[in-house]
Amino acid sequence: CATQSGEEPTGADFWCGDPLESQYVVGDTVDVRVEPLYLSMPLMGDLDYAWEVLTPERVSSETRSNVLRLELERPGLVEVVVRHREHEVTASFMVVSDSPIDSSGPKRTRPGDTEGDTEGDTETVSVNVTGMPLQIGAAEEGTILVFENISAEKRVRSTMARYMDPAVAEQVVESDKDLLGGRSTTATLLFTDIRGFTPITEQLGPQATVAMLNEYFTLMVDCIQAEGGMLDKFIGDAIMAAFGLPQPGEDDEDRAVRCAIAMIRSLMVWNEQRVAVGKPVIDMGVGLNTDDVVVGNIGSPKRMDFTVIGDGVNLAARLESACKQYSARILVSDLTMNRLKGVYRSREVDQVVVKGKTEPVAVHEILDYHTETTFPNLADVVNDFREGVACYRRGEWQRAVGSFERALAGNPGDALSATYIDRCRELEAKPPENWDGIWVMTSK
Repeated sequence: CATQSGEEPTGADFWCGDPLESQYVVGDTVDVRVEPLYLSMPLMGDLDYAWEVLTPERVSSETRSNVLRLELERPGLVEVVVRHREHEVTASFMVVSDSPIDSSGPKRTRPGDTEGDTEGDTETVSVNVTGMPLQIGAAEEGTILVFENISAEKRVRSTMARYMDPAVAEQVVESDKDLLGGRSTTATLLFTDIRGFTPITEQLGPQATVAMLNEYFTLMVDCIQAEGGMLDKFIGDAIMAAFGLPQPGEDDEDRAVRCAIAMIRSLMVWNEQRVAVGKPVIDMGVGLNTDDVVVGNIGSPKRMDFTVIGDGVNLAARLESACKQYSARILVSDLTMNRLKGVYRSREVDQVVVKGKTEPVAVHEILDYHTETTFPNLADVVNDFREGVACYRRGEWQRAVGSFERALAGNPGDALSATYIDRCRELEAKPPENWDGIWVMTSK
């Protein structure tokens, strides 16, 4: 073990004093000593140790004892080898030029390093060190040191934490390998997309567009991770995320809805900051759906993604796109709404058959992100709107228009009520046969 000169070694482990990964400062005097694994265990045989310092450090001690004293004269990696009979142990530590640097592990130089060339050209590794006595028969003949490099494991944890909540990443690493295999499960999918992205890019230019996207994605990913969601991928300016993966929770649907609300609120605050400095406002839509999906490593042997596929994924993407038609920011399928445990301000906006599907699905708009300023008289407007939708589905066009007009009077900015007024007048002018109140979407 390496200790500051003059310190007494303590503890029962083989490594006493400061651990191997400690860093020392140029000018320090360090004692490198051989210690038994246990205090009750004697030193290895007689005091006949052969020391070798692999770096040009000044040696100022008797080199046949169990202690080697070094005068640290230059920064870099110090490696010391001690031999006793047929046994050999290597110890190493870093020397820095000024104050010790906080580090998560020992550092090692790379091939081609020159003397003193350490700054900016070293890599940090994480190592578990285990010491135990070497027994041959009943006699203890030496000490075994086991160095386990756990840097790769730490990198895996760190990388996965970029794509999902750190607690979820920890579960993935610690769980059985089958967790990452292909399987069927229930999850809530979330899609987002920026409205009018192409005109924005033309206005901003390449550099400002990338800067804007990085700011936007940072806000959105923070919202996803705050609710324990898994970021699946970025698709241009769009985001795909999932809740209930890689392991399901009891409130996956609620966490997804809370995430969507937090996204819109964060966007509103960010837009205030952008307007203050003359930047264009960014708008977005969010689609949510809960369904059975297939999750696992999908791709080729050379490149795989841990992702989700299935009709439920497609419906979430369609709902995000439908936000444009319904002048909404958050649209949620009936499959998600029916599983919610919390209470949210919402309204059913329509029953639709999305492009590529044949069965209708009820679609709801989440309104919790609104304030009295952004959506005045919300409760009254929602009640009038619901009455209008009920008349609309019965084919009572004039009564429906009256209800939607009252909703507009309460909130002139409710574009969805205006959309229904136009739709009712078109249907009244050309009544459909066998009207069932279901709207068929002809575009994605």
